[in-house]
Amino acid sequence: MKRMKKSDVTRQTILSTGRALVTKGGFGAMGLSTLLNESGVPKGSFYYYFPSKEAFGEAMLRDYVEDYLTRVEALMTRDGCGADKLMAFCSAWLDHDRHQGLVSTCLVVKLGAEVADLSETMRLVLDNGVKALVGKLAIIMREGEADGSLHPQEATERSVQVLYAQLLGAAIQSKLSHDQTPLEAVLEDIKARLIV
Repeated sequence: MKRMKKSDVTRQTILSTGRALVTKGGFGAMGLSTLLNESGVPKGSFYYYFPSKEAFGEAMLRDYVEDYLTRVEALMTRDGCGADKLMAFCSAWLDHDRHQGLVSTCLVVKLGAEVADLSETMRLVLDNGVKALVGKLAIIMREGEADGSLHPQEATERSVQVLYAQLLGAAIQSKLSHDQTPLEAVLEDIKARLIV
């Protein structure tokens, strides 16, 4: 395994710390001094790693999207039928046994509306990440259609876009109500509509 340079480790520490802070309080509310204090990085060195807060936000979102898509790719290659894989993705949105589900950690849920108006580059990173995710979920859905575990869809990619929109909407409702009932209802709807 290749060893990371100290500067790469520090940069990754800032990105990871920033992701945790943004997940809790949003991008606009996160101050650079808090970020650097939490990261253990001297104040003046932020601009060595990122030319601006917006550039940091873009890098943080790229890092998040890459991590998210890597986890979906691992789901795609595991054993099981297409329906099992799709439902594993959908079920990951729920909080299970006090472990945070995607509703608590998804930066699309947390930042979608905020960055859409704040930064075009950050918006594009999230939008392209969602498009890549939809493409990967469409592969899973086609696998399920081929193995007979999912009902065939007239337009698979469009069906996946609707499924993802349902999950996002239910995640926002669940965050507002502090209740997983909206997500549970969407999961039941997805099962009823898609699983053979």
